[in-house]
Amino acid sequence: MAPKIAKTAKPVEFKYPRVNDCKFKFGAHVSVSGGVSKAIHNAMDIGANSFAMFLKSPRKWVSPEIPDAEAKKFQDLCKEFGYNPRTDILPHGSYFINLANPDKEKEEKAYGSFVDDLKRCEKLNIGLYNFHPGSSLDGDHKEALAQLAKNINKAIAETEFVKIVIENMAGHGNLIGSNLQDIRDVIDMVDNKERVGVCVDTCHTFAAGYDISTVELFNDFWKQFETIIGWDYLSAIHLNDSKAPLGANRDLHQKLGLGFLGLECFRIIANSEKLQNIPIILETPIEKGEEDTLYGEEIKLLEWLQQKEVDDEEFISKQTQLSNKGAKERAEHLKKFETKTKKAATKAEKDAAKRKKGSLDSLMAKKQKTE
Repeated sequence: MAPKIAKTAKPVEFKYPRVNDCKFKFGAHVSVSGGVSKAIHNAMDIGANSFAMFLKSPRKWVSPEIPDAEAKKFQDLCKEFGYNPRTDILPHGSYFINLANPDKEKEEKAYGSFVDDLKRCEKLNIGLYNFHPGSSLDGDHKEALAQLAKNINKAIAETEFVKIVIENMAGHGNLIGSNLQDIRDVIDMVDNKERVGVCVDTCHTFAAGYDISTVELFNDFWKQFETIIGWDYLSAIHLNDSKAPLGANRDLHQKLGLGFLGLECFRIIANSEKLQNIPIILETPIEKGEEDTLYGEEIKLLEWLQQKEVDDEEFISKQTQLSNKGAKERAEHLKKFETKTKKAATKAEKDAAKRKKGSLDSLMAKKQKTE
């Protein structure tokens, strides 16, 4: 009787081939539905050289712990597919977390979730953790910055190696981080500066008023970054076009090339040596039916943009195609922005007139008293 031949496992096939020798770590935020180890195959499926994920449900304060077996499977798959968890993975913190909240009870709750995330990172051997720096709400802004730094220091003391990466923000309301100086001020108050970094989001940057849509403007922004914060702190990029115009202070992500930043910004990024070897993570919006294709297509677009010049005919054609596709939505958001700006200007004029009238009335009252 012939011996039975053991069946070999069929190789896993992925939708988009990964370019392992790419100098840029282009990637995207991937799902962990079914367990954190699922993120590895999801990243491979879109041809990603880096990826982001949630460490637990972003809609809950408390989630079950990561099982030991799942953590081991995650690390084993990282080794199998060549992801270095210390440098290639950028988990995103819960949007609930606000370490600068002036309400002490809410601050404590946020801190508990924050440290839980950091410990999950270390259980998975992940070296980076990205989060939104929060808001001062109705509190004093400078005190909020000091409180944020205090909580970062406390969290560093409770953990071993994970780097806490502060993301810049779009700038609406009392958000921290809409200007680079906010982030520098927080870093100045962090004791162990080797454990803190910065993630620059392209949409947030543009919405906050920093124009990065041309080579000259892009370079000007990074000169400011270098002067105020310093290159050594740059740990990651979030890659998004912007549905809202420059300085709109609205966090509205758009697909690459369809928004107000335009494809030129991403061509510049795909040819910027200083942005090599750090996670460059797509967070562009996914519409129904695009779940399995959008990020794979956008990563291939970024790889295609490498070595493309601004006057390259193929680039110009692609730029025009994508710009035309997003034209209607840009026009809608521009109209909203212009209406809002006009209303704000009218209100400011009325408020100024009231203050002037009040001052005149006060002067007249004083004059009448003296007479």
